[in-house]
Amino acid sequence: MSPRADIIVTNARVLTVDPGRPRAEALAIVDNEIMAVGSAGDIDGLKSHATRVIDAGGASVLPGFNDAHVHLFCGAAELDNLQLGAVNGLDELTAAARAYAAQRPDEPLLIAQGAGYAILPDNQRITRQHLDAILPDRAFLMFAADHHTAWANTKALAEAGILNGKAVGVGNEIVMGADGKAAGELREGEAYNPVLALGAAGMRFRLGLETGGEPDPAPTAAERAFDLDLMRKGLAHCAAHGVTSVQNMDGNLYQLELLDAIDREEGLSLRVRVPFHFRNFMEMDVLDKAEEMHRRFHSERLRSGFVKMFMDGVVDSWTAVMLDDYPGKPGWRGDPLFEPKRFAEIATEADRRGLQIAVHAIGDGAVRGVLDGYEAARKANGPRDSRHRIEHIEVIHPDDLGRFRELGVAASMQPIHAPGTGFSLQPTASIIGEAKWPYAYAWQTVREAGAPMIFATDWPVSPIDPMANLKAALTRKRWADSDPDQRQSLSDSLASYTRDGAWIEFMENRKGMLRPGMLADVVVLSADIETADPEAIDQVRPAVTIADGRVVYEA
Repeated sequence: MSPRADIIVTNARVLTVDPGRPRAEALAIVDNEIMAVGSAGDIDGLKSHATRVIDAGGASVLPGFNDAHVHLFCGAAELDNLQLGAVNGLDELTAAARAYAAQRPDEPLLIAQGAGYAILPDNQRITRQHLDAILPDRAFLMFAADHHTAWANTKALAEAGILNGKAVGVGNEIVMGADGKAAGELREGEAYNPVLALGAAGMRFRLGLETGGEPDPAPTAAERAFDLDLMRKGLAHCAAHGVTSVQNMDGNLYQLELLDAIDREEGLSLRVRVPFHFRNFMEMDVLDKAEEMHRRFHSERLRSGFVKMFMDGVVDSWTAVMLDDYPGKPGWRGDPLFEPKRFAEIATEADRRGLQIAVHAIGDGAVRGVLDGYEAARKANGPRDSRHRIEHIEVIHPDDLGRFRELGVAASMQPIHAPGTGFSLQPTASIIGEAKWPYAYAWQTVREAGAPMIFATDWPVSPIDPMANLKAALTRKRWADSDPDQRQSLSDSLASYTRDGAWIEFMENRKGMLRPGMLADVVVLSADIETADPEAIDQVRPAVTIADGRVVYEA
């Protein structure tokens, strides 16, 4: 007797992202795999009395979204923070912060996130005095959307012991005021972590990002339970947005062990890949730990096997590494977090061990430095299917475009990050400088140069919502009439968000397409995505999310 389906999705516009059969009307699932894809009539014959039938109502059905760059633990921990993405001006900020504070009278540190660098008018830089006027008696820390800069009020700076400054490493800065005290602006983790540590959640959720190390002392049973609850909230948040796979861009063993505990108890509702985070203060032998993480965690739901690094910071704090001086800052191009020779040595050793590498590189100088390091590894070890990647690539030099294809390097890009699309146009565009605009956030230019391209949000830097990211990709506006059109087609965008996202993590034979034998990761949308107005495509929502053959979200 032929098997019968556990779940059937029918009356659908199935976009399989499978070049061999791009469209269908229905699909069937048995256990955790796609059983069949085809016409409604053919699939209906696989139904039994126990089959769950999901009527898509003529809406689009896609492979589950694969967000190729997130910070899962951080995003989960920040879900309850004050969200400032829609807040502009001092009056709105004051009202939002005071209302948030009133609801949390016992919080030791009030944390806000998502602030635009231009949240104040006339390109004013935020100071502790601005924040003191809002909340003088409560410790308050406010993050920029990119999480590379934060601003603290005087009480927070004093309680953290940094009001008079503190020595920090390269690429980090406690901005000092004319009065000899901290001005309130804190650039990168070493600067703002002392303030963040005042919070009720402590720093465990950021260890994979800040140190790559483990909690010390080990968490108590209550702390571990708190962290497991945070992770579950993060998993549910992803499922509610149609995301069935994420590739984490910070990591340590603790995160893997938390996710493994959830998987063993109830089964993960999200496929997660977690790296080893190689920081610039580490020695080469830490790659032994990266290999151990890979050996211990290699299932289809929870995996490791790659190394994450940072080469630079971000444009808005002038910490992205550029090939030329920043406009208005003679002699300043940003400091790389790894010197070229050292990065090449690390890349060569990680590559020799068979580990994939992903590097944050935003400025054109950082992008070139990473490409140079990958080229050195290739020359030393010989070509292999490494699928090394560069994250963000917000500015690129035209001479480096073809090197992605030549070296087999993938471009991991976030359409919603483009200023004027997901973030304010200024001050970013001016800091980059008009001469570099044609090669800033140059998705189509990079794609046409032959680079494999994958899409992501960098949540919680941006909301994890794939539909908002798709809108950004489809509707990007030029900064100048002479700039290239960087808008993406819907088909390319969906491939970068599904099939190609699976490819970059060596899972193209198991997920990313709706094809018999593939893992049953499926999202049923609320409408036909192909007929939706690109300017309103973010109004299309997930109706049902199926992960590993289980319904994990229903609207």
